[in-house]
Amino acid sequence: MGADSATTDDPAAARANGLKKGSIGIVAVIFMAVANAAPITAMTGNVPIAVGFGNGLGAPAGFLFATIILTLFALGYVAMARHITTTGAFYGFISHGLGQTWGMASGMLATFAYVVFEGSLIGGCAYFANDALKTIFNVDVPWLLIAVVAIVAIAVLCYFDISLTAAILGVTLTAEVLILLALAFSVIFSGGGPDGLMLDQTVLLNNAFESLPAGAFGTAAAAGSMAIGLFFAFWSWVGFETTAVYGEESRNPKKIIPRATIIAVVGLGLFYTFISAMVIAGNGAKTSVETSISASPLDLFFNLVQANLGGVLLDVYKALLVIGSFACALAFHNAASRYLYALGREMPSEKIKSTVGGTHPTHGSPYIASTIQSVITLLIVLAFAFFTAVQVPDADGTPVDTPALVPYVNVYGLLALIGTAAILLVQAICSAAVIWFFWVKKTHRGNVVTTLLCPLVGGVAMLYVVWLLWDNREFAAGLAAKSDVFKAAPYMILAVFLIGLAYAVWLRTAKPTVYAEIGRTVMEDAHERTDA
Repeated sequence: MGADSATTDDPAAARANGLKKGSIGIVAVIFMAVANAAPITAMTGNVPIAVGFGNGLGAPAGFLFATIILTLFALGYVAMARHITTTGAFYGFISHGLGQTWGMASGMLATFAYVVFEGSLIGGCAYFANDALKTIFNVDVPWLLIAVVAIVAIAVLCYFDISLTAAILGVTLTAEVLILLALAFSVIFSGGGPDGLMLDQTVLLNNAFESLPAGAFGTAAAAGSMAIGLFFAFWSWVGFETTAVYGEESRNPKKIIPRATIIAVVGLGLFYTFISAMVIAGNGAKTSVETSISASPLDLFFNLVQANLGGVLLDVYKALLVIGSFACALAFHNAASRYLYALGREMPSEKIKSTVGGTHPTHGSPYIASTIQSVITLLIVLAFAFFTAVQVPDADGTPVDTPALVPYVNVYGLLALIGTAAILLVQAICSAAVIWFFWVKKTHRGNVVTTLLCPLVGGVAMLYVVWLLWDNREFAAGLAAKSDVFKAAPYMILAVFLIGLAYAVWLRTAKPTVYAEIGRTVMEDAHERTDA
């Protein structure tokens, strides 16, 4: 049945049957989607990797290339959003395009991705917070304690009305953007670094496909791979597509969601390209590469902030890196809990429908799904803390256990790789669903550019990026390349997808009525009733 089909004179009971409608506007949706991408974390963490081990000074061009490809994908994605409004997003879109079987499998894979993304960002937040507390206050707080506090804080925030978390994300995101812009403009006002602004070497599109040469600019750099640069560029966007997750809670979703998605994609792309180009220019060619391959790659940003903005703002920057990671984890928690909620309300069990698929009678939040997500995240973090290790070679090349790197290398790094691969596969399937919906099933009349050519190019590009990840998987995993979690990652992704397929096939035979409703719980004014 449609999400709004239940009628009751009791407002509280009505809210319990669905998410709270009209809670957020376009600005809040944009803030939550962009917070998912975590600009300060993406820039500080990913740019040094792209520069030192990928396409070198052409890293900004890699972001520009990703902007173009993701915009093409987004045009097809929002074409679906104009007709279908559902918290399930990919789950709903794919089920309407390719059918319920593909929809269930993709929905489970997307849920899996967002579930592990929160764990990933909790690890990053704990690592950055531990470092910031040590360098600013000379206090060493165990990263696991920080992680548990962050998980509890997110659980409490997400129990209430979504507008509360939207307001928090809005404040933190604004602060992130302002300090990154201040850094970039400080470079412009000073006329660039030792080599000027170097725009011809950084932002021209052809530079995206040039690998960093060995010994570049007289440094000790080993030969890089443009594939790594491009992958980390695409990685920096993960989360923008969550705009559609908030469709049922937004005002006028048929207009808000498409606009918010395009603004998030293009805005992030131009911002990433600009910031990365200015940071490279501010450091200069040799220093940029030298710092990026050093043992302290984050100094590519930290040293420039210290030099151009001062020590006080460096402390602020490090604090915002922590807050930005927390905000990103919060945004992914929102997305994951809404996917769990969307799957839960279409389960054959009435108990699951009323719990996992239920909402809070006062706040209209998916509070039980949110609690489940918090418990899962806690278990993931505890498992990594007590059952994994990171070994770093010492001066003699002997591997030495380095517990301090567990939250960064294992929790943040590995889970991000796994989640990114999963979500890119779902995006590729979604692109195929758009084409099928408009051109094979012809449910609605489609525009040849936005619903055929754009999703075709976007979908192929997503598969290309997944292949880049697979082809360079050991390098991308770094110190975690020998871990059992890394080795099992492809099988985990495949297993989740196959479980979704098997479950849908079982439903089709055993419970055809339930099967028919897969991905069909949408807002009534957008309800599509086509057979698949």
